[in-house]
Amino acid sequence: MGRIRRVMSKRVVIGVLVAGLVAVGAGAFWFQPWKLWVDETVREALPAATESAAAGAAARTLASGELISHEHATSGKVRILRLADGSRVLRLENLDTSNGPDLRVLVADAPVKKGTAGWRVFDDGAHVSLGKLKGNKGDQNYVLPAGLDLDRYTSVSIWCDRFDVSFGAAALSRA
Repeated sequence: MGRIRRVMSKRVVIGVLVAGLVAVGAGAFWFQPWKLWVDETVREALPAATESAAAGAAARTLASGELISHEHATSGKVRILRLADGSRVLRLENLDTSNGPDLRVLVADAPVKKGTAGWRVFDDGAHVSLGKLKGNKGDQNYVLPAGLDLDRYTSVSIWCDRFDVSFGAAALSRA
């Protein structure tokens, strides 16, 4: 009888340990905590206009804003530029934020609010994802869809799609 109890208790202990390891592995996959210590710096130049555009024409700023912190400390400048060929890009300049799982660049109709009130609002109304954040530091460009109405989409968020939270955001002011 004592031997059976020892065998059963070993099985229970092993089962609990295996379940614990699976839970830790799943949690690590979901949260990706190592990204907090890994920076990805991107240094993209301002995009050049197509060859069919007028030579020497400079990009024109249509709107801009300063990033404020939400869930994570975030700083930098956002500019929406019209290139000489008529295309528009959203440019992040001197971006500095934390890395995280599934970060995206969103343009939204949500107002930018300071503090925790602004953390979760950017996917509530109209919003457009411009794609995955290329890096958590540096300068980077995102092509805007041709029909995007800048009168409707008045803010930009560095958005964590995994946890539905804004790392930082900027209200866009028309130039």
